[in-house]
Amino acid sequence: MDEQILTQGRFAGWTFAYEGKAKRLYRSPEGDRYLVRFKDDATAFNGKKRGQIESKGIVNSRISSLLFRLLEEHGVETHLLEEVGPGQMLVRAVEIIPLEVVVRNLTTGSLSRRLGLPEGRPIDPPLVEFYYKSDALDDPLVYPEHAGLLGAAREEEVVRLRELALQVNGVLQAFFQQLRIVLVDFKLEFGRADGRILLADELSPDTCRFWEAGTGRKLDKDRFRQDLGQVEEAYQEMLRRVEAGATGRVASSAGMGGGGR
Repeated sequence: MDEQILTQGRFAGWTFAYEGKAKRLYRSPEGDRYLVRFKDDATAFNGKKRGQIESKGIVNSRISSLLFRLLEEHGVETHLLEEVGPGQMLVRAVEIIPLEVVVRNLTTGSLSRRLGLPEGRPIDPPLVEFYYKSDALDDPLVYPEHAGLLGAAREEEVVRLRELALQVNGVLQAFFQQLRIVLVDFKLEFGRADGRILLADELSPDTCRFWEAGTGRKLDKDRFRQDLGQVEEAYQEMLRRVEAGATGRVASSAGMGGGGR
């Protein structure tokens, strides 16, 4: 049971702030940090389909933390402060910008349905789309020019969101290519903090589409959406590959640093 006020350990006195489809958030007494607890709950089609995926919270928290660290190494600021336990991370408080930024490298999902395009067609250059975060409106696709009308973001912020989304795409594509994973598309959320825009939320099989190179096997939440089975196995496989890739990067960096100048 999650109490309104945490009473034990490092986070004693932190208060419950918010519960979404995939996470619970607790606010620090100072209001500058949040403890994020990832849930095993699974939803699709804006909550119309619901279920549970065993250990999903642990998998998504770990993958998100590793990918956030990777992106920070390449100059993308994120809200992550540290991992604090299985399925939990400590993050900076940010003012979430109510725009979901979707980057598409291959056609699938709602894009294929909207435009009648076959699944798997390469998109070059990558397509960046904006969706207004509103459950009541079913998160509608919006033009960048709509952001100001909605009060969601200023024009210069929308430009920056697009730049950051493409930067994230470049870093992640290179990383996953080494793991024999195709990064099909993914959703990003950003927040404002101290005049900066930081990457927030998560990067996981919940928010990204991953296909195994060569086989096309789906290793993401589409297995839940489409009743493909082996959902837990797909999430665990992605965790295994991301951890192996992150370990390989650390080992490679250490090896390069050990030589003479």
